[in-house]
Amino acid sequence: MKNLVHEHERIDDLQINNLKIIQNPEGFCFGIDAVLLANFVKLKKNAKVADLGTGTAIIPILLAGKSKTSHFTALEIQKDIADMAERSIKLNRLENRIKILSIDLKDAEKFLEVNKYDVVTSNPPYMHSKGLINADDKKAISKHEVKCTLEDVIKTASRLLRHNGRFFMVHRPIRLTDIMFYCRQYKLEPKYLQFIHPTYNKKPNLLLLECVKSAKPELKILDPLYVYNGEGEYTDDIFRIYGKTCIKEEDEFCEYD
Repeated sequence: MKNLVHEHERIDDLQINNLKIIQNPEGFCFGIDAVLLANFVKLKKNAKVADLGTGTAIIPILLAGKSKTSHFTALEIQKDIADMAERSIKLNRLENRIKILSIDLKDAEKFLEVNKYDVVTSNPPYMHSKGLINADDKKAISKHEVKCTLEDVIKTASRLLRHNGRFFMVHRPIRLTDIMFYCRQYKLEPKYLQFIHPTYNKKPNLLLLECVKSAKPELKILDPLYVYNGEGEYTDDIFRIYGKTCIKEEDEFCEYD
């Protein structure tokens, strides 16, 4: 295990099914948005899954640990972050289920089959890169659209997904108009939308979206999810999500009308 952890890195216990992840506190560590997205995803047993901009591979690790799905491909452009993800995969003995590719997601078609994936997930950079001082900073790359844009993510997801395949993404409500525009442009029809509020009396600061490729229009707004209660503690819903040991699986996908 010592050989898997480099200087300044640490091993964090995800407290789910003995899953662990290697992180560097000096870099960008995963947050609640990744946990919420992993909980939002629906899988079938033999689903073929791609994660775009995987970072330290938190989403495929959580999905693999909570499901029987055996085919995950995770894309990460930053080679040192991809290396950290690879070591986390080995730490959890998931090498036969999760493959890390250190490539630009815009080049995905050169390495992956198009129209073949059942599910694509993404927790992309939320903010525009305009005015960014240091575009090479690792935290900036994770937070700002330096290496890819929202359109790049949605376009790539659409190309990889099969007909009726599903795209799951977490993002910011301030980008909702852009999100819906690009999803429609690239034939990803929004089907379920859930807003995440930090507390009961504050506006949402995150959203979860499920789209289906080449489906007919019909969007359902789910009940909002609140992170903290009035005492500053996690709500019961959040505690349930963190304690959930399995992902909802389906024997087969519903074919949307």
